[in-house]
Amino acid sequence: MAEVLFYHLTESRLEEALPPLLEKSLDRGWRVSVHVSSEERCAALDAHLWTYREDSFLPHGGEHGAHAERQPVLLTVAAEAANGSTVRFVADGAEIPALDGVERLVMMFDGHDQSQLDVARGQWKTLKSGGHALTYWQQTSDRRWEKKA
Repeated sequence: MAEVLFYHLTESRLEEALPPLLEKSLDRGWRVSVHVSSEERCAALDAHLWTYREDSFLPHGGEHGAHAERQPVLLTVAAEAANGSTVRFVADGAEIPALDGVERLVMMFDGHDQSQLDVARGQWKTLKSGGHALTYWQQTSDRRWEKKA
């Protein structure tokens, strides 16, 4: 069973919150995938991750790019991650990806988007009924993560 963390974005957008979490994942030696709901969102995140900070480099690629299977961070809309990631991030209301071999699943959702809130609630119920260990984290006013459940 995967450890599942729900991250409720209340003070920042995904573009601000995701890169530090990806950096921490890579620092721990994890292979990561980021699952989003559209090819357009994949392209936008790809562009953002190259430029989000001048003093940083976050190695990543898309599922249709060269050597997708070797990417430390893979951006994808597919249920399966071509890079064999054991840590999977899900954003923007994307569907729950395949969980075979997944150790950690991070569900990120925008607290100002009612459709994402509704999807997250449904995903919580689905994953809970699947026997996964779930935790819920919410941003504080200083953009830190606080465990709520």
